Amino acid sequence: MPRTPRHWYGDAPVPLVARALEPVYGAVTALRRAMYSRKLLRARHPGVPVVVVGNITAGGTGKTPFTVALVRRLGEAGWTPGVATRGYGREGREALWVDGESSAAIAGDEPVLIARRTGARVRVDADRAAAAKALAAAGCDIVVCDDGLQHYRLARDLEIEIIDGHRRYGNGRLLPAGPLREDVERAARCDFHVLNVGDGTQGEAGFGEWPMRVTAGDAMPLQGRRPRPLAAFAGQRVHAVAGIGDPERFFRTLRARGIAVVPHAFPDHHVFRAEDLAFTSPLPVLMTEKDAVKCAAFAPDNSYAVPVDAELPEAFWAALLDRIERFRRRPE
Repeated sequence: MPRTPRHWYGDAPVPLVARALEPVYGAVTALRRAMYSRKLLRARHPGVPVVVVGNITAGGTGKTPFTVALVRRLGEAGWTPGVATRGYGREGREALWVDGESSAAIAGDEPVLIARRTGARVRVDADRAAAAKALAAAGCDIVVCDDGLQHYRLARDLEIEIIDGHRRYGNGRLLPAGPLREDVERAARCDFHVLNVGDGTQGEAGFGEWPMRVTAGDAMPLQGRRPRPLAAFAGQRVHAVAGIGDPERFFRTLRARGIAVVPHAFPDHHVFRAEDLAFTSPLPVLMTEKDAVKCAAFAPDNSYAVPVDAELPEAFWAALLDRIERFRRRPE
């Protein structure tokens, strides 16, 4: 299965081919960005405020739990938010409305999870600008674009960068020599910078960064059992399943609770099948909530999803909502 190259986040040397391709990739991305900034390519705005959540590194940084928290906060503040997302890894390319009962195979795992956790309107479309327009037409008065930092076709009012507190920007090089989709200077132009510190031990927020703790809740059964606190698994061995951008983040979370992890890492957005969970030892199976939306139909009886919630300082939410409120008051 594909894995994150060792040279991205470790001390392994960068292969010659990757070094040769890095300037080509950088030139292409810089040209595309310049064409939008100089209006040679046209960005489209849906007519309601647009908040883009993203990152400049390839792979997961914690965007989904942050998006869930953001959508909930917007609802509490009186907004009617909608979520525009690509639905990476799904079958087909047609635009779809997604709810908590949608098929993860057809709609994508993250859109189904966001819809299930927030109850908000979620629109899946490879063209995020078209998704935002559909959300506005459906009555949403603000659009949150999940993983849209590089989707310049969608004009935006505010950008939020999510950073992995453990891995940060890796070796600081562009793809494929490093994990960066764009250079670090591009990240600096985002309005807010949120550092995912996991359980509080995975990095420390620096100047201009807001810490985001990601806390795990009770283990939720996939096959009709009762929820169990994670503390109930302390001192036990479990099969830990993670098909996310950084599976080790999930494993660290479980180990921090005193759980002995037998790790099973899969690629991000992996299409699970029953045989992936056919383990020889009959241990409990703990998996991420994102993976659970794809595995409920065939997971073993002793399988549980571990939901997570993003927690940020109240000062962050006050600053963010104040900025967003200005978009509501601006003249047409």
